[in-house]
Amino acid sequence: MSERRQPAIDSMLIAMPPEQIVLFKSIVESYDNLATLRTEDPVKHHLRIYFSADSRDEVEAMMTSLAQQFAIERIG
Repeated sequence: MSERRQPAIDSMLIAMPPEQIVLFKSIVESYDNLATLRTEDPVKHHLRIYFSADSRDEVEAMMTSLAQQFAIERIG
Protein backbone atom coordinates (compact mmCIF):
# COMPACT_ATOMS: atom_id res chain seq x y z
CA MET A 1 0.00 0.00 0.00
CA SER A 2 1.51 3.33 -1.06
CA GLU A 3 1.55 6.25 1.30
CA ARG A 4 -0.06 9.43 0.03
CA ARG A 5 2.10 12.48 0.59
CA GLN A 6 0.70 15.92 1.14
CA PRO A 7 2.21 18.69 -0.95
CA ALA A 8 4.70 20.88 0.89
CA ILE A 9 3.18 24.22 1.83
CA ASP A 10 5.31 27.31 2.20
CA SER A 11 4.44 30.83 3.28
CA MET A 12 5.75 34.35 3.60
CA LEU A 13 4.81 37.05 6.05
CA ILE A 14 4.32 40.60 4.81
CA ALA A 15 2.91 43.91 6.01
CA MET A 16 1.31 46.73 4.07
CA PRO A 17 -0.85 49.79 4.64
CA PRO A 18 -4.41 48.73 5.51
CA GLU A 19 -5.96 50.68 2.65
CA GLN A 20 -4.08 48.48 0.15
CA ILE A 21 -4.99 45.07 1.61
CA VAL A 22 -8.33 44.44 -0.12
CA LEU A 23 -7.00 45.17 -3.60
CA PHE A 24 -3.78 43.22 -2.92
CA LYS A 25 -5.75 40.19 -1.70
CA SER A 26 -8.00 40.31 -4.77
CA ILE A 27 -5.03 40.38 -7.12
CA VAL A 28 -3.03 37.66 -5.33
CA GLU A 29 -5.97 35.28 -5.17
CA SER A 30 -6.91 35.93 -8.80
CA TYR A 31 -3.71 34.19 -9.95
CA ASP A 32 -4.93 30.71 -10.88
CA ASN A 33 -4.56 28.80 -7.58
CA LEU A 34 -1.05 30.14 -7.06
CA ALA A 35 -1.48 31.45 -3.52
CA THR A 36 -3.94 32.36 -0.82
CA LEU A 37 -3.75 35.20 1.66
CA ARG A 38 -4.72 35.27 5.33
CA THR A 39 -4.51 37.93 8.02
CA GLU A 40 -1.83 37.01 10.53
CA ASP A 41 -2.10 40.08 12.77
CA PRO A 42 -4.91 42.55 12.02
CA VAL A 43 -3.53 45.21 14.38
CA LYS A 44 -0.09 45.31 12.71
CA HIS A 45 -1.55 44.63 9.22
CA HIS A 46 0.55 41.48 8.85
CA LEU A 47 -0.56 39.10 6.13
CA ARG A 48 0.59 35.56 5.43
CA ILE A 49 0.71 34.27 1.87
CA TYR A 50 0.41 30.48 1.59
CA PHE A 51 1.54 28.59 -1.50
CA SER A 52 2.93 25.29 -2.69
CA ALA A 53 6.66 25.02 -2.04
CA ASP A 54 7.03 24.06 -5.71
CA SER A 55 5.59 27.45 -6.68
CA ARG A 56 8.07 29.61 -4.77
CA ASP A 57 9.71 31.02 -7.92
CA GLU A 58 6.33 32.02 -9.37
CA VAL A 59 5.24 33.60 -6.09
CA GLU A 60 8.52 35.53 -5.84
CA ALA A 61 8.01 36.82 -9.40
CA MET A 62 4.44 37.82 -8.54
CA MET A 63 5.62 39.66 -5.40
CA THR A 64 8.33 41.49 -7.36
CA SER A 65 5.74 42.61 -9.87
CA LEU A 66 3.24 43.69 -7.20
CA ALA A 67 5.91 45.60 -5.26
CA GLN A 68 5.74 48.22 -8.01
CA GLN A 69 2.12 48.96 -7.09
CA PHE A 70 1.95 48.16 -3.36
CA ALA A 71 4.00 49.14 -0.30
CA ILE A 72 4.97 45.58 0.64
CA GLU A 73 7.25 45.00 3.61
CA ARG A 74 8.58 41.47 4.04
CA ILE A 75 8.80 40.31 7.62
CA GLY A 76 11.21 37.69 8.83
